Amino acid sequence: MATGETGFDDVTFDLISVQYHALKAGHDYGQYVRDARNAEREDIAQFFEQVMSEDSARAAKCHEFLRDLSGSEQAGPAVT
Repeated sequence: MATGETGFDDVTFDLISVQYHALKAGHDYGQYVRDARNAEREDIAQFFEQVMSEDSARAAKCHEFLRDLSGSEQAGPAVT
């Protein structure tokens, strides 16, 4: 498996990137939910809550994959 300039293999780097962006977006969605509720748009607030839940699940799945990779030869030097 190729290792990029970061010392992480491509798959590990990609998982970390997806996890980071999912968690960052989840933080931002909390404000979006509040904005929708302040605008009395519960339907939109529920949509944002659904999106936030999906990103949370996505971040958790990345964490599982990263945990699995950390115990394998595929992890690369920066993860082991």
